[in-house]
Amino acid sequence: MCQLQKINHSFSVCKLVDFSQVDWSSEYCFTAKTDEENSLVCITQDIPDNVIEREDGWKAFRIKGILDFSLIGILAKLSTLLANNHIGIFAVSTYHTDYILTKECDYLKALEVLSNAGYEVL
Repeated sequence: MCQLQKINHSFSVCKLVDFSQVDWSSEYCFTAKTDEENSLVCITQDIPDNVIEREDGWKAFRIKGILDFSLIGILAKLSTLLANNHIGIFAVSTYHTDYILTKECDYLKALEVLSNAGYEVL
């Protein structure tokens, strides 16, 4: 089983005008750009001024270590366990691993569910 590492920050999911005011030196900064929007997930205290919409109140954990691209189903197993317990997620993937965010009110329950399923929570 994977180890899950808690991240001790509160996060926000934002829609931005553009990325010109993003603090790229922030410890956590996830961005996405499409033909319809510019999105940012960041530590709540690092939200830029040019936000159009935002949703605060997220907590996060990551799958510890580096995940090989050939590995299949890790995120699916985690999200299924949480969905079966009525816990919604916002997932972000990087080159090395996956990050799972839940609403703050569900965070401790999510960690408990995953721990009870055999995942080690650090």
